[in-house]
Amino acid sequence: MNFGDLADHFDGVAAKILSTVETVGRSSNQHELDGVKALQALFGRPAERLIIPTRFLRMSDQVDEPFTEDGTLTFYDARANTPKRSEYRLYYPASVDAMKNAQPGDVVFIAKQKSHGVLFIVAPSGSSIAAQLDWLFGTNVLEHKGFSVRSELRNGQGLSLTALYLLDMLGLAIEPRNDDWLDKLLEKFGPRFPTSAEFGAFARSTLPDMDPTENPDNVLMAWLEQEELLFRTLERHLATDALGTLYRHGRVDVDSFIEVSLSLHNRRKSRAGKGLENQLIALFRAMNLRHSFNPVTENRARPDFIFPGINEYKDSQFSEFNLTMLGVKTTCKDRWRQVLSEAKRIDGKHLLTLESPISPSQTDEMKDNKLQLVIPLPLQRAYKPHQRAWIMSVDDFIQMARERDRMPSSALF
Repeated sequence: MNFGDLADHFDGVAAKILSTVETVGRSSNQHELDGVKALQALFGRPAERLIIPTRFLRMSDQVDEPFTEDGTLTFYDARANTPKRSEYRLYYPASVDAMKNAQPGDVVFIAKQKSHGVLFIVAPSGSSIAAQLDWLFGTNVLEHKGFSVRSELRNGQGLSLTALYLLDMLGLAIEPRNDDWLDKLLEKFGPRFPTSAEFGAFARSTLPDMDPTENPDNVLMAWLEQEELLFRTLERHLATDALGTLYRHGRVDVDSFIEVSLSLHNRRKSRAGKGLENQLIALFRAMNLRHSFNPVTENRARPDFIFPGINEYKDSQFSEFNLTMLGVKTTCKDRWRQVLSEAKRIDGKHLLTLESPISPSQTDEMKDNKLQLVIPLPLQRAYKPHQRAWIMSVDDFIQMARERDRMPSSALF
């Protein structure tokens, strides 16, 4: 399943690792990026100054939502009065926070939208979000350095669930849906949002031929993608009705509109995490893998999963070498460290996430902290080869947890 194409939303993308003179600071007051051929491929060679409506975004691994502000970019020929000697530059306002806080080595992505505006995204050097944007846009700037450009995007590759989450973070209104399911959703649930458990079970029921025992990685992703598609189908219908009631006599109740919009945004964020947890519970049950979900351990900590269960965890006679802990985060960012303090009896922790890719520096730090990353196989293609050699698949994890449950602790040494 895919959720459309990148080319549905962007004409082209350029990316660049910022040099010292391109950032705002004591060593530079330039406020410009050199135009070179990369940007000319996006914006052409205008004879007059080109003013481009722009949304500036500053993203990092430390925050879930980017800092955004609207403004303009100016693309112009600095030598317009010099015959046969063009020198194009891209000017950004000195007041833009995204660039005021940028450092040499940070990465900027300039994505030309179908709507004729531009996203100007700045991400810190070495961050996972920089690696994710590089993967999303296919710019490979982190490998090749310099200016990288995709001046023409083509349909056919399809957006994955991970790409959909990234585009949501960028604030793009991408609403994949399948209206063929709408009548069945309304018949099942009526004009309401069901609980996450109810909705996940319904999504699984629409894929009756999926057998988790044959390929748990692919089945998990199929369940998650189907749930996302069905949720957004129902969400769009209910949101249209809710927003429609706010329009009266040619006017919109702005306060109520903001309240409804925030409610939709918060529901979508919380549902994604709950949906992943519920689908994992269903997967583990289908695989006959003993587990406890969200049990209480030391200091009232609540790890997501303990294998084979919380009773074994609390039994001092049950060896810690036969125990396994799994944390679950749809997107982990810097929050992966939270897992380290949970389930203290278990030395090496595991974390399953849909975030991809994660920067090599982050996965190296995870290794150093005895945290093993678990990524569904279809998402591992976004990682570097040396990372894939270390990352566990869902199937790998299930087999390991099952063997630990059965294996005498003496055999683990």
